Amino acid sequence: MKNRRVAITGLGAVSPLGLTASEMWENICQGKSGIDTIKAFDASELPCSIAGEVPDYKLRSYIPKFHRKAVKLMSRDIELAVIAADEAFKSSGIVTKATDAENVSVDPKRVSINIGAGLISCDLIELAPAIAESINNGEFDIKIWGEKGLPLVTPLWLLKYLPNMLDCHVGILHDIQGPGNSITCGEASSHLSISEACSTITRDAADVAIAGGGEAKVNPIVLTRQCLLGRTTSQNENPQEACRPFASDASGCVFGEGAGLVILEELSHAKGRNAQIYAEVVGCGESTSHNLDYKNLDADGKGLQIAIENALEQAQISPEEIDLIIPHATAIPQDDKAESLAIVNALGDCAKTIPTLPTTSMLSNTGAASGGLDIIVAAMAMKNSTIPAAINCEDISTDCELNIVKETISKKIKYALICSYTYGGQTGAIILKNMDGENND
Repeated sequence: MKNRRVAITGLGAVSPLGLTASEMWENICQGKSGIDTIKAFDASELPCSIAGEVPDYKLRSYIPKFHRKAVKLMSRDIELAVIAADEAFKSSGIVTKATDAENVSVDPKRVSINIGAGLISCDLIELAPAIAESINNGEFDIKIWGEKGLPLVTPLWLLKYLPNMLDCHVGILHDIQGPGNSITCGEASSHLSISEACSTITRDAADVAIAGGGEAKVNPIVLTRQCLLGRTTSQNENPQEACRPFASDASGCVFGEGAGLVILEELSHAKGRNAQIYAEVVGCGESTSHNLDYKNLDADGKGLQIAIENALEQAQISPEEIDLIIPHATAIPQDDKAESLAIVNALGDCAKTIPTLPTTSMLSNTGAASGGLDIIVAAMAMKNSTIPAAINCEDISTDCELNIVKETISKKIKYALICSYTYGGQTGAIILKNMDGENND
């Protein structure tokens, strides 16, 4: 990233801690948790009946009239991305078709879009009648499905559940005509999407990009699968204390929903319009781990280690220069141990002293959205020279060698590392640089 540098100029966050980036940040600083008993559906029979749910919202207030008919084609995942995109563009000061069609301030052909997505699960009520119609003597009959079941499903059903539809709706709303892609790589989706968007800008295929991820994992199908795989906690009595990443009494993951999108902009383009710059993206790394046990991260964390090392190499900095780490931190003991090992192997002994903030204890595991939300937290930490205290991490596991932040720290953050991994083997790492005080020429 030597020639065309990439800055973050806009933030959009929808999370269990609020519908804006500032609300999320303020609640994290106050040590609040967005995890509670599930309200979206009756989860009382599941081993895990808690999750991180987004506060209520009115979707139409985020969508101009020209696109409101499309609301019926939006899954929950799409809705969250649309709301986050609205804030991201507005906070950046860039005027698009969605905000003011008569005064658009950027060339749509020079705007790129890369929104990571999860495997969107449908609402059961949309398929249940069709499946029920296709049962013969207690078994599903594919012939009956074709004759009687399928006609009961709306012809446009699939358009709600294709992962690229997050990009599609956001792109239509804001009239984005530049390069685009949809990355579906689990919890690493945001990291990889932002990495690709940065590449689009540095190779001069765009001046502006919106990137990050969104996913709604508070779904009976999603949570049933995670419970069957043994990844979830069963500590439902005290929801806000249940997710305990890197703690000695960690008992499993808590899943949630959200969207985290950032506006990326070529640095001189951003400075030319006097934009607020939250941070510069200076390093992007990725890798693939190979673990035959797909239920957990590879025990040595080698794939994540390589991703971090690649990000450091691109940023051209040493591990000692990093002031903040935001890890994935699932609160699954085996995986937290592997992630800790990966970070220490990548950064050396200094990893044991760098302040580390696991946000999942407050935000839950929001899947494809998690990296975008974490990058926003890192940008806000830089802006405010503050590293909030983690919660639920009072007694750190002996398997964790990281310096988990237990009390709020006030300090200037020069570089921040944000990393993640998936059970499919993908890993991602992003390094942000604080541009405060840098010459504006």
